[in-house]
Amino acid sequence: MPSLLAAQCSVAARGRAVLMGLVIGFVIAGCGGVTKTVGAPTDASMTALHSSGRDASDTGPAPVEEGELYDPWERFNEKMFAFNQKMDTYVLKPVAGGYRTVVPEQLMIMIDNAFRNITWLPRFVNSLLQGKWEGALREVSRFVLNSTLGFGGLFDPGKYAELQPSKEDFGQTLATWGVPPGPYLVLPLLGPTTVRDGVGRGVDGAMNPLAYTTPFIWDRLSLQVGDTVDDRALNYDLFEGVAESTIDFYSAVRHFYLTRRQQLIKE
Repeated sequence: MPSLLAAQCSVAARGRAVLMGLVIGFVIAGCGGVTKTVGAPTDASMTALHSSGRDASDTGPAPVEEGELYDPWERFNEKMFAFNQKMDTYVLKPVAGGYRTVVPEQLMIMIDNAFRNITWLPRFVNSLLQGKWEGALREVSRFVLNSTLGFGGLFDPGKYAELQPSKEDFGQTLATWGVPPGPYLVLPLLGPTTVRDGVGRGVDGAMNPLAYTTPFIWDRLSLQVGDTVDDRALNYDLFEGVAESTIDFYSAVRHFYLTRRQQLIKE
């Protein structure tokens, strides 16, 4: 099993490095000025979506409960929120646009499948810690099936076997153990979270097999950057027009994140 993970990570690292080199060269050559889609999604909305584990097909979350909305660092959070929006508009989205031009969509999906397959361990462990035995068994089954019939996770036969990945993380685990969320927090480049979920992200990162099978920090960083660009490219038009049609976008994203997290914990 460790050798299989190492092989997958090595292939992913080399492939991602080549692709990122193509994209960066493409952008420098003149495609960095990709035409900006009117009403394009911002980093704030994207990170709120992905940090909460939401898919585009999900329905809206239930209203947030009284006492859950706790934002004592609002002034700092608003500044970080604006920073993330600018980073998405002027850096991430142009690079993702160039990436979409260079890399076929099917290849982007295969890369996304491979990274989701490699990072199965935190989902498995958190399912166990939350007593969700069916979810833990599903994660093991998905990993074995996708690593073999899916050629190292490049394809997703688990999807056709109705073995969907779980959305469990350590932030949810802490919540099931009774740990309160703490203040709302917007992190630079990482987007919205809470103190509890921020700790959860750190623990999940420590459980990520890439941290052990990719020994060099620059390799891990390039993988993380590449995964972010790949994810952004796959969701290029998600939430189009939301920022422009929302009066207080900061409050809307905060409400969405907190209510979505609450929904995932209750589920």
